[in-house]
Amino acid sequence: MTSESAVISTHHHLPRLGRWAGYIALCVGMFMAILDIQVVVTSLKTIEEALGIGADRMSWVQTSYLIAEVIAIPIIGLLMRVFGMRRLFVGALGLFTFASIGCALSVGFWDLMAWRVVQGFAGGVLIPLVFSAIFLLFPRGLEQTLATTAGGFLAVLAPTMGPVTGGWLTEHFSWHWLFLINVLPGIVAVATGFIALPNGPLHGRLLRSLDWLSLVAFGVALGFLIIGLKEAPSRGWLSPVVLALFALSLLSLAVSVRRAEPAIMFHLLQDRALAFGCALSFLLGFILFSSVYILPVFFAFVQGMTPLQIGLITIVMGFTQIIAAPVSVWLDRRFDARVLTAVGFVIFAGGLALNANLSVASGEAEVFWAQITRGAAVALCILPPIRMALALQPIAVVSDASGLFNVVRNIGGAIGIAIMDTVMFTRGPTHADTLMEQMQSTPAAAAAQLGITLESLPSPDDAMSMMGIMDLIQNASLTSAINDCWWLLAGVALLALPLLWALGPVESAKAVRGRPN
Repeated sequence: MTSESAVISTHHHLPRLGRWAGYIALCVGMFMAILDIQVVVTSLKTIEEALGIGADRMSWVQTSYLIAEVIAIPIIGLLMRVFGMRRLFVGALGLFTFASIGCALSVGFWDLMAWRVVQGFAGGVLIPLVFSAIFLLFPRGLEQTLATTAGGFLAVLAPTMGPVTGGWLTEHFSWHWLFLINVLPGIVAVATGFIALPNGPLHGRLLRSLDWLSLVAFGVALGFLIIGLKEAPSRGWLSPVVLALFALSLLSLAVSVRRAEPAIMFHLLQDRALAFGCALSFLLGFILFSSVYILPVFFAFVQGMTPLQIGLITIVMGFTQIIAAPVSVWLDRRFDARVLTAVGFVIFAGGLALNANLSVASGEAEVFWAQITRGAAVALCILPPIRMALALQPIAVVSDASGLFNVVRNIGGAIGIAIMDTVMFTRGPTHADTLMEQMQSTPAAAAAQLGITLESLPSPDDAMSMMGIMDLIQNASLTSAINDCWWLLAGVALLALPLLWALGPVESAKAVRGRPN
């Protein structure tokens, strides 16, 4: 690894203005890449109708983006050693911007899906590149803390902004602008990055020595995993198809890991701080992406809200993050990262539990304080774990470590969303049966759960009247299943506590009180 170690070096000597200009360009690219996942989700039905794709295939356009993204993220270290920061960023964001134009000009399923794959791969490079640049551009101290906070904050703000941005663009313009909004900021960020980011020599020889079989096997493993997670809620987690996909994923991963010199530097996980940091990143991805997913499901299917209405409600969490971020920076410079992380996950768990008593009548007021609580906790769940995992990693491998840290968060999110779908699919009918029984045993409680008066509750023996409230029963049972999801997520968030206890004291968790650079 010594020859490769010389390829990646710090650039702390660069002028402060230049460092920050380049870093802002990197953040713009990352924000676009993450936003482009959620901004499309709310308008998939519109795209489906416009292109005549068919509902059964529409989700694959989204899945193709995610698969390409998670394949690209872990190889960011290799790409950094080959191309250097400036070439890699300019090439990735340029490709992402070009693919965005291709998506907007698509006229059918296959060309849209192809462009989304290109977008996803380029986006997968842009995301961990930011977290690598934190340690390559900024010396340890206040600037590095501020850069970490800004990058982590934008990584979570983007999916929060996605629904309202997508809903507004679709309702006021057309679905094409979901992709065209990337063009102007993409061009500006490419130009800024080309001017401000440090350049380095091209090391194409590293591509010739790469274990391509290991890399392909890892990509196949992630692909089978994502597809299996997507199919599990509808087919069943124990169905032959899903079990086969998971088995193929494990087999491919084993092939990749057991190679003599695997393309992905799995051995870095021997570092306790990085391994536990990745575990915390996985938990954050699980609870964060799941919570951002199930709240719009509730408002869309139970309350019948539009994407724009849902986005305006969920944006509360994003604004809270903006307010809480400076406080998190102040705390991170004064307290042990393990303590701050524990506090963050406990507060996040409380915010999840606050949503666990929704009813069919719940609206913006009922989720307001829960979102405030979660938004206040997000930065504490991001900033200290990043510092623990990456701050003391050798510069030669910080990009590889960043790739591992980021990919497990995305995998956690994918697994979390799949499990939320499973809970809603399986618990919904169970709650409906329970509600039907309550209509006979405790009609007052059943009427309250349905959101109607006791006088309006029909007799279970009156088939015609029962048909009239079937939609209410479905909404109430879905609401109860979503409440189950909130309690499950709160429990998952609290798993951070035994993880932090098992980690024990580590050097990278100590407070950083250095003077501003």
